[in-house]
Amino acid sequence: MAVQPVPAEYPRITPYLCVDGAAAAIDFYVSVLGAEERSRMPAPGGKIGHAEIQLGNSIVMLADEYPDMNFRSPKAIGGTPMTLHVYVEDVDAVFAKALAQGAKELSAVKDEFYGDRAGQFEDPFGHRWSVASHIEDVSAEEMEKRAAKAMEGMDPDAKSS
Repeated sequence: MAVQPVPAEYPRITPYLCVDGAAAAIDFYVSVLGAEERSRMPAPGGKIGHAEIQLGNSIVMLADEYPDMNFRSPKAIGGTPMTLHVYVEDVDAVFAKALAQGAKELSAVKDEFYGDRAGQFEDPFGHRWSVASHIEDVSAEEMEKRAAKAMEGMDPDAKSS
């Protein structure tokens, strides 16, 4: 049997998070997002050298930060430019649980023009999450109208702070 270059049990793209406090982050993701821990490899000093969690059919890899290997967490570099998007059964409940467990609200949960009820938070480890529940199927024609309306008055050259 030939070895597959893309393992069958992994999605094509798998995020790999650097976390200051990987064990606590795993606990947070299990509690808040309903993740299942797949594996955990201990490293010297009580750190986690590699771990994997599963959210539905998606996998997220993570490990503690190792500055000497230039593997640094969002807190160490002043934030993150990316957001992880995850669909959940009850966005309001998940969002409330995240905030109760130390996450910071970035945008409140609300019904969005594209058919999702969604909100964003930063977890206690500096990673940004967009959580959503799909509430409406929107046709391409209707999506175009709603998007145009949602973008009215937006300055494309404006800098966000």
